[in-house]
Amino acid sequence: MKLISKNITDGQPIGEDYAFGAYDPENHVRLTANMSPHLAWSDAPAETKSFALLVHDPDVPSRADDVNQEGRTVPHNLPRIDFFHWVAVDIPVSINEVDTGIGGLGVVAKGKSGPDAFGGARHGINDYTAWFADDPDMCGNYYGYDGPCPPWNDERLHHYVFTIYALDTTRCAVDGTFDGRDVRAAIEGHVLAEAQITGTYHIYPDAKA
Repeated sequence: MKLISKNITDGQPIGEDYAFGAYDPENHVRLTANMSPHLAWSDAPAETKSFALLVHDPDVPSRADDVNQEGRTVPHNLPRIDFFHWVAVDIPVSINEVDTGIGGLGVVAKGKSGPDAFGGARHGINDYTAWFADDPDMCGNYYGYDGPCPPWNDERLHHYVFTIYALDTTRCAVDGTFDGRDVRAAIEGHVLAEAQITGTYHIYPDAKA
């Protein structure tokens, strides 16, 4: 399989229009257009019955002690965990391309609606749901796409992995409010093929890979 994008070049920085937040010299972070990028995939196996899409950042700090704290930085060598930015399942085999903004546009307090998604697909919640859980102004279920916003003091460059999976089932075995980890578990043993592109992003000016 192949995965391409008009908005993201594999191995290159992601433009701030496709991020949740960007560097601001006075306030550390400012909100951005937060558009889901264009994606197109090809060469799926003939047996494919549906697609699933996951977008994750594997560079998220495993501890929040130093995150966004004045006078401190998140150490480059801190162990990292996954953070899911977009979760979509049951994408029909008739769809092999999604336009810019189809998974989400703008920053929406308390999250975008779901689970209904493009072309009859279903959106899961992304991990901003957990991130904002204790914020009364922002808490809610964040469906669809919400882009990069790594800690403004993180020494590490973050990578954003867009993965499309060709599956041998028409419906992914997840129900209710599901997230990227649920989808990973559900599609195990059902993946016929997959393709990825990875973009990078940072807010801390001195971040390094």
